[in-house]
Amino acid sequence: MRIEKIYHRRPYLDLQSSAKRPSFDSPTRRSTLTDDVHQQTEFPLPAGLPRPADDGAADHLAGMHVPKIGLRSTSGRVVALAELNAVRTVIYGYPMTGVPGKPLPEGWDAIPGARGCTPQACNFRDHYQELSQLGTEVFGLSTQTTEYQREMADRLHLPFEVLSDAAFELCDALRLPTFETAGMRLLKRLTLIIRDGRIEHSFYPVFPSNESADQVLHWLREHPVAK
Repeated sequence: MRIEKIYHRRPYLDLQSSAKRPSFDSPTRRSTLTDDVHQQTEFPLPAGLPRPADDGAADHLAGMHVPKIGLRSTSGRVVALAELNAVRTVIYGYPMTGVPGKPLPEGWDAIPGARGCTPQACNFRDHYQELSQLGTEVFGLSTQTTEYQREMADRLHLPFEVLSDAAFELCDALRLPTFETAGMRLLKRLTLIIRDGRIEHSFYPVFPSNESADQVLHWLREHPVAK
């Protein structure tokens, strides 16, 4: 199993220059850019993927304080998780995206919930403006290195940062659900909604992955922050 190579790329996100980020300022520009990105990064999920079961591994998360941990992001900075100041912050955790031309671990599709990391990233990318309009900041999260993540963020034109927990600091502090395969410890797919330094809500398991952002948007609209 291989991931098809994608030829269109852009420079990685750089905090020093907002010009490197995709611009959605005008409806015309937004439509043109979105259509172009979709043509280059469509990743439909195969039929018949096993559905992950809710094993209770995230039941303890709601109400927990966000630990005072800093994680490197694909923009080059260190994000202090306890100091997030958006109205709400969404952190979606995923196992591992593939790299074009390189096979995923053997039996990947048979692991419940493993397949679909790239479609999930695209789903959050495509709904990024809607999430921003609700005062929500978005981060991806995985246990790969920042360099590994940056290839994916560049290739998929992600307008948000992806955080690296390669040292498992956040995984261990919050006791996030993980699994092991091919000698790697990987996150099980879950999404955290953070507000005022606490985990307000968690989604676990997340399936199908390509509807993850839609699920988050629905919850946010059903639970507006009182002004």
